[in-house]
Amino acid sequence: MKFVSKIISLSVILSFFVSFSQETLPIYQDYLSDNVFLVHPAAAGIGECGKIRLTARSQWLGIDNAPQLQTLSFHGRFNEDSKAAFGAILFNDKNGFHSQKAVQGTYAYHLNLSNGSVFNQLSFGLSLSAVQNEVDQSTFSGDPQVQQIIESDFYFNSDFGLAYHYRGFSSYLTVKNIFLTAKDNLTSEFDALNLRNYIIGAGYYFNNDKKLQFEPSFMFQFKEQTGEKVVDLNVKAYRKLKGSLLWAGISYRSSFDGNTFENAQYFSPLLGINFKRFMFAYTFTKQSGDLVFAEGGFHQLSLGMNLLCAKRRLAACPNINGQLF
Repeated sequence: MKFVSKIISLSVILSFFVSFSQETLPIYQDYLSDNVFLVHPAAAGIGECGKIRLTARSQWLGIDNAPQLQTLSFHGRFNEDSKAAFGAILFNDKNGFHSQKAVQGTYAYHLNLSNGSVFNQLSFGLSLSAVQNEVDQSTFSGDPQVQQIIESDFYFNSDFGLAYHYRGFSSYLTVKNIFLTAKDNLTSEFDALNLRNYIIGAGYYFNNDKKLQFEPSFMFQFKEQTGEKVVDLNVKAYRKLKGSLLWAGISYRSSFDGNTFENAQYFSPLLGINFKRFMFAYTFTKQSGDLVFAEGGFHQLSLGMNLLCAKRRLAACPNINGQLF
């Protein structure tokens, strides 16, 4: 019975992912691993260092065809004195018999509003994405009504965002999936799909060099098509050591008021270390609520390196001052 229950749960959730998979890059807790750029285009080149980040996410270990996600990103300024920045993301998202591969390019512009004594910056960002959607049902045998076919097509999308930073305060506003026309893989026609997702996020970094540093934050999403609302409540703590920085945190996510799975809840503890210009982080996500799809949870590893670092500017939150020393 436990095996049958897992199969039923997996079939339901895979159907859900296929219906909404054209929302380009999925939003998980990877932005908390010094990877804000994955969610907000205005974060491209926002600090004094260029950043390379690699993530690998695996869900529901032990279940065949469980979702997998890999991302590779880079962003930085054109030169040390430039207000303009660029970024790129490659990602591979696979959910059962459906997969997405995409490339995303970003242009950002940063306005320095500082009077020389405090960090004060307003940022704009625009991203364009080219996505390959593929449905491979050649090995699907669970339902005789499902055609065993392989289909592949492309569509395009765009994100626009704003960011404002003042001292330890950070804030973001992003509209994702501005383009509404995308290919429906389950038919042979183009349908106007409203994939817009509005995201607001903010946090504050409390710095105390002699003790722990804390950074509480939140992120709110509103998905226009479904009416779903998603809220992340996060807190991170930092501890500076000789030549390195240890940090840990926890994120709570709740989804509600949509016509998808209402009241889904996720708890995500995370742990990371920055050593010189390198970063390593691990995130574990556990689902709770009335409908739980698997007991194994969600595992994610993040690797990163900072490069092309300029001289440290005024004191600000960690995603601005990515260089330790």
